[in-house]
Amino acid sequence: MKKFDTGRRGFLRNLGILGAAGVLGACGAGVASSDGAKSGRGQGAMTKRLNGATGDSVSILGYGCMRLPTKALVSGNEADDEIDQNAVNESVDYAIAHGVNYFDTSPAYCKGHSEEAMGVALSRHPRDKYYIATKLSNFAPSTWSREASIGMFENSLRMLRTDYVDYLLLHGIGMGGMEAFNGRYVDNGVLDYLCEKRRQGIIRNLGFSYHGDVAVFDHLLAMMDRGEIRWDFAQIQMNYIDWRHAKEINERNTDAEYLYGELSKRGIPVVIMEPLLGGRLASVPGPVAAKMKERRPDDSLASWAFRFAGTPEGVLTVLSGMTYMEHLKENIATYSALEPLDAEEDAFLQRMALEILQNDTVPCTDCKYCMPCPYGVNIPGIFAHYNRCINEGTVVRDGADPDFARSRRAFLFGYDRAVPRLRQADRCVGCGACLSHCPQGIAIPGRLHAIAAYAESLRASKI
Repeated sequence: MKKFDTGRRGFLRNLGILGAAGVLGACGAGVASSDGAKSGRGQGAMTKRLNGATGDSVSILGYGCMRLPTKALVSGNEADDEIDQNAVNESVDYAIAHGVNYFDTSPAYCKGHSEEAMGVALSRHPRDKYYIATKLSNFAPSTWSREASIGMFENSLRMLRTDYVDYLLLHGIGMGGMEAFNGRYVDNGVLDYLCEKRRQGIIRNLGFSYHGDVAVFDHLLAMMDRGEIRWDFAQIQMNYIDWRHAKEINERNTDAEYLYGELSKRGIPVVIMEPLLGGRLASVPGPVAAKMKERRPDDSLASWAFRFAGTPEGVLTVLSGMTYMEHLKENIATYSALEPLDAEEDAFLQRMALEILQNDTVPCTDCKYCMPCPYGVNIPGIFAHYNRCINEGTVVRDGADPDFARSRRAFLFGYDRAVPRLRQADRCVGCGACLSHCPQGIAIPGRLHAIAAYAESLRASKI
């Protein structure tokens, strides 16, 4: 078997030689390209990747079900919004019709209703037309018992209206360190239970999603190296910022270059989450956006990030939480068919990553794990508005700046439109309930207090 360089430059060089051979490990798992010659953007068929262990031909675009469309209830309270099932059905129908066949959900998504909504939408299609990925999201210690964890898995099958799950993940390994991993999966015998369900075919592929403590990530791979378990796939956060600069954003994070390299060396297919870093890479600072548009005028800013995430041949699928139909159509166009990055474009994105990091944005990915806030603060909404203003250059702190008045109006007007006053940052009391839930390790109360102080200074300024 040929040996491949698993570094970033290596996978660019390997593009010409992987093809149907894939990246195969000693245990026989792997991913191989199954599409033909590339065609114009949006003019070809959806690019597929072959899971060598199971024969699954998986769409490179995966449908993330964390942020499903919602509709307001009569109360008008945003917190009471419910999933818009008709909109979900429409999006799923369009996705399947255009080659998307990997749908990723969890018992924890959409206030616990994502699996149910996807079960309704997907069960309207033949079962062999799609792959379901869900997770054992037993985060709370109250769900660590064997009975509670098994009950959660069995409920997932019921909600998803299926007899088997194609891809089952241990959700968020690394969060809470080794103590949490052992408590959630090992000490209670749940990992053995899941392996037995895989043997029975009720779970077709068993893997994990990684957040946080890299020692846990390394431990899981060491378990495979010792022959204690087989991981069929793994899910990691990867984008052109996190490739080499994840720890610069938060010291708890791990650079994706290391994560991808370790998985690739073992032939473990990789699922990508947060290719847009919670939407931040779809709204980059103006100078960076201008450089991207100069190179590819007809492409969106997001397409750069999606091409980056989809280029490595060890990637099985790239997840995107596509709330709106226009996002779904745009992403399908990018991956129909995928035009991989060349070495020069890759180097360009690494330069753009450094420019983006110069801005003081909050590394929020809009996962909403911090919600609901016990005091009603819309944490992700506040951070999204602040980051957007940073990228647009409308955060100006010097009252003598000639652009201060315009920037002040833009920030405050947009803030009040994006976040109701009773849910803004000044409502944060610093209780810290959100801190343990944030996969990015953001010092949430401190960032909220800083944004609240900035907004108050703008309101108090004399124009």
